[in-house]
Parts: sequence; C-alpha cells; structure tokens
Amino acid sequence: MQGFVVYCNASRVGLGCVLMQNGKVIPYSSRQLKFHEKNYPTHDLELAVVVFALKIWRYYLYGVHVDVFTDHMSLQYVFTQKELNLRQKRWLELLKDYDMCIVITQVRLMLLLMP
Repeated sequence: MQGFVVYCNASRVGLGCVLMQNGKVIPYSSRQLKFHEKNYPTHDLELAVVVFALKIWRYYLYGVHVDVFTDHMSLQYVFTQKELNLRQKRWLELLKDYDMCIVITQVRLMLLLMP
C-alpha cells in the first residue's frame, strides 16, 4: 500500500482538491471561496486549499505520509517569510501535524481541480 497523494488548486472563485492512492481517486472535494477569502493574496489561497484538504481528509491522512501537489510557486513564499500573520501561523502549525511533502508542479492534471 502506497502513501496518499493530494492534488490541490485554488482560484479566485473556489478551492478544489482530489485525494488519490495507488493512482486511483478516493474522493474529490471543492468549495466556493467565502466572502472574506476573496481578498486573500494568491499564496494564502494556495495554502488555504492545502489546509482545506488536510482538514476534510484528516482520517485518511493523519499518521501516514502524504505528498501534496500544487501548481503555484508562490506557496514557497509562505515558507520563506520571516514574519507571518496569525492566519498563516495557525495554518503552518496545522501542517506540522502531518507527515507531508509539498511538491510544486506544472502538471496539467491540475485542470481537473479548477472549481
């Protein structure tokens, strides 16, 4: 049994993600952005979709290795920032609970996730 793979994508309209194992889709999930989220910068939206996926699939992902694929280089900005806002700090604390690797990719599979 291989670890899980999560593909995440965010747009100015919504968040979308898919959970896969052994090349097979387990569930898809997406949602519209909340009113206040429409004002988030791009790197925060990309982090928001990762947090969204980890929260809804916690029972699958907690305690196992997971590779998270995203198509946005700006997500690296959050990890290299010297000062974070409270929301970013809270989200990064949540990410620390998981055995995960974030992979930046330009795979066209991300088109499947556009909300």
